[in-house]
Amino acid sequence: MTKQIKLSVQGMTCASCVGRVDKALAAIDGAEGVAVNLATETASLRVPEEVSASEVAAVLDAAGYPARTVSVVLSVEGMSCASCVGRVDKALEAVEGVTAASVNLAAETASVTYLEGAVTVEALRAATAAVGYPAKVVDAGTSAEDTGARKEAEAGLLRRNLIIALVLVLPVFLLEMGGHVFSDIHHLIDIVIGTQLSWEFQFWMTTLALVWPGRQFYLKGFPALLRGAPDMNSLVAVGTTAAYGYSVVATFAPQVLPEEARAVYFEAAGVIVVLILLGRMMEARAKGRTGAAIRKLIGLRPKTARLSRDGVEIEVALEDIGVGDLVVVRPGERIAVDGEVVSGESYVDESMITGEPVPVSKSAGAHVVGGTVNGDGLLTFRAVNVGADTVLSQIIRMVEEAQGAKLPIQALVDRVTLWFVPAVMGLAVLTVLGWLVVDGSLTHALVAGVSVLIVACPCAMGLATPTSIMVGTGRAAELGVLFRKGDALQSLTRLKTVGFDKTGTLTEGHPKLTDFEVKEGLDRAAVLAVVAAVEWGSDHPISRAIVAAHEGAVPEVEKFKSLAGYGLEAMVEGQQVYVGADRLMVKKGIALGPFEARGRELARLGRTPLYAAIDGEVVAVVAVADPVKPEAEATIKSLHKQGIEVAMITGDNQSTARAIARQLGIDHVVGEVLPKGKVKAIEKLQGPVAFVGDGINDAPALATADVGIAVGSGTDVAMESADVVLMSGDTQGVVTALHLSRVVMRNIKQNLVWAFGYNVLLIPVAASGMLSPMLAAGAMALSSVFVLSNALRLRFVQAPK
Repeated sequence: MTKQIKLSVQGMTCASCVGRVDKALAAIDGAEGVAVNLATETASLRVPEEVSASEVAAVLDAAGYPARTVSVVLSVEGMSCASCVGRVDKALEAVEGVTAASVNLAAETASVTYLEGAVTVEALRAATAAVGYPAKVVDAGTSAEDTGARKEAEAGLLRRNLIIALVLVLPVFLLEMGGHVFSDIHHLIDIVIGTQLSWEFQFWMTTLALVWPGRQFYLKGFPALLRGAPDMNSLVAVGTTAAYGYSVVATFAPQVLPEEARAVYFEAAGVIVVLILLGRMMEARAKGRTGAAIRKLIGLRPKTARLSRDGVEIEVALEDIGVGDLVVVRPGERIAVDGEVVSGESYVDESMITGEPVPVSKSAGAHVVGGTVNGDGLLTFRAVNVGADTVLSQIIRMVEEAQGAKLPIQALVDRVTLWFVPAVMGLAVLTVLGWLVVDGSLTHALVAGVSVLIVACPCAMGLATPTSIMVGTGRAAELGVLFRKGDALQSLTRLKTVGFDKTGTLTEGHPKLTDFEVKEGLDRAAVLAVVAAVEWGSDHPISRAIVAAHEGAVPEVEKFKSLAGYGLEAMVEGQQVYVGADRLMVKKGIALGPFEARGRELARLGRTPLYAAIDGEVVAVVAVADPVKPEAEATIKSLHKQGIEVAMITGDNQSTARAIARQLGIDHVVGEVLPKGKVKAIEKLQGPVAFVGDGINDAPALATADVGIAVGSGTDVAMESADVVLMSGDTQGVVTALHLSRVVMRNIKQNLVWAFGYNVLLIPVAASGMLSPMLAAGAMALSSVFVLSNALRLRFVQAPK
């Protein structure tokens, strides 16, 4: 038996590529009918049934022409517990061509990566529907909004069903349980309406409660049981049906049962439905709040914007803005998309992006970001990034991807919960049989069996990890830390070393004038004006730093000349001026005098010393340096307090790197390395290692490190290679990310201890007959509510001081 496989192939540019792909695929055992198409960039072939699409993709990858993959997010209906998650996950991974699937119970989504051409979205939807969980595709950036609205509607429906169930079950509960509390009530019922009539009344009220507000448990639970994939609904359905069925027999065919076993448990079946509906309602409301951070981000986007076309302003929907459109922003309005200011001046509040509370001045040529708030000026800007390409859309996409992630710790949970429900049902059967053997009481056996079914709910297990990830990563985004990959949460807690790039990460990224010392008796401002006048003619970063330090006009310059590798020379107001390194002074035969020792001292401090000479005499020593960011030292001290070693890996010269390392207290220094050298340096550090960088040359190192952390003020390439992005560019964000990862992981462990501990403790209690079905239902409902409430505490986590 053979099957047809078709894949989309990357990297083919010519007939030679086609030949190599053809040859690689033809070498697969049993392959036939290989057809490679350069125009459509596809490859199709027939292979034996046992050869998977993933194996064919691996052959293409080895040949240097990887198969193209596509990712899609599905909104999955009907998942109520960890067992559901396991079944959906298993169904998706079984689809030919799927390379990865991650199912999230809290968000009720499945993120699927598959080989383009090998499988369709319809096939994925069919796979989930086949196991009882219909799915539909959701658009990035809207899933949180949709989930919030859906959960609100679901909570409303559950609230209505709860009220109906409560009205129906309360009389049943009072009739039956009232007599257990006050014995006179049973006596009164016997006299007034009789026990039989009381039981029949309870039957009708309970039947209404089960088939009306409680029908969802049976419509989902029994089909799942018949498919051989029981879930939480199956436990509730079987448990309540057992209690209800026994009571029906006792009411309408009492002769079937021994006289001592004639009792009804209608109130147990009814109260179980009420309590579980209560738990589900609270759960739906809490789940709706887990995506609050994304909904808050989505809320930053204005619905409309004002475009200027041919001098006329028109209002259009956000999605109708195109690249190149001129957008007008009035005072106090939100900026719709990313762009470049064409006219106008204003201050813009960019705190939602950078975390900095001080508004930023904007004028012609400045970049503006969608979602930020304009101050009291009028701005017109040209749209540069629109739709999914805006910074805000990328942030939302990163947070959604992180929230849908599955941590390594979740793998154990998934393995356990997949078999948990069948094991519980088996245990319930054993419990019933055990009680029948021990005391022969069918009543006791039934009560214990039903209690085991009801108390052993895997809901809490399934919610333990994803809810904490959703709330934690959402809160992190609000604090300016974007987890692009959710598993970085777990990796960060194990760090031994953090490596930093220097330029733009630990330092400001552009040089500044740090020292300007003049010969005794000369006016500093006058000498600086002369030096700045000479530097004005150069575009070198050091020259720009000196010019920026001078305020005011500069004198006229004549005969300007740049001396490559040495410095600059010019005539200023009739004086011959040289500005450059010590080798320029040596070349011109000018003695450095007392400034020589000062220059060496400045170099030792990691600064670049220059000298200024007027008419053959050195009159000033100038030092320029890329200053260390104000928060860098505090960041490194904080990491040391946590027992984490700090390294600096930079392309800058070794002496400058060592000087900055001494200043900041850095443990390891690696200087003068190219991008490949940074990768090797990271591999030599004690792992796990995080690397923090901002430039294109940092991308390989960010990808190599166990956790790559990009500062958001850096390049897109750096951020795409990273696991975590610090939006403000503040290195203190590294400490915040570490703090958040520890808090979230602690929260997950608390949830898992509760979820597993609850079952470990209460299943034996239920099996022993010491826990009534009603109490079991209450405990089960509370277990999920506890997990969700505990996860929601993460919304209030603060960044460490």
